[in-house]
Amino acid sequence: MDATLIIARVATILERHGLEAVLIGNAAAAMHGAPVTTIDIDFLFRRTPTNIRKLKRIAAELGATLYAPLYPASTMLRMMTDDETLQVDFLGEASGVRSFEGLRNRASQMRVGNATVRVAALADIIKMKKSVNRPKDRAVLEILEKTLEAIEANPQTTPGSPPQGE
Repeated sequence: MDATLIIARVATILERHGLEAVLIGNAAAAMHGAPVTTIDIDFLFRRTPTNIRKLKRIAAELGATLYAPLYPASTMLRMMTDDETLQVDFLGEASGVRSFEGLRNRASQMRVGNATVRVAALADIIKMKKSVNRPKDRAVLEILEKTLEAIEANPQTTPGSPPQGE
């Protein structure tokens, strides 16, 4: 299944519920044109009681379960359907990010389907991946850095489209 369709579906519902969230991780990097893949969708969200209530309503609307995984120990909440066709992680904090507000302010708003989603800046995604320093994050760093260089060398490139010449 095309991840863009899943992101569009989730973004539409997040927007309707007014959840304060920013798309991060490889899904966000791909929205900037980086040639990367992922099996889940990650959001950094403002962890408040109101937003947690919204997440419960969003999960119900998507026919998913919202739970706090035992591993890794974190402020993450995972939304997953029984058939595992949807896995969305909502992180209350992310390594390398000082504040949700700062990340949100640097994020781009991108159209996906009929919704708008805030997508973390590629420089922030790189910073997060360097900070967490897992093998799977180190494996994509060179690709992300080259994509960022291409975008910076060609400022006309709009987020969500591949850098020219690729």
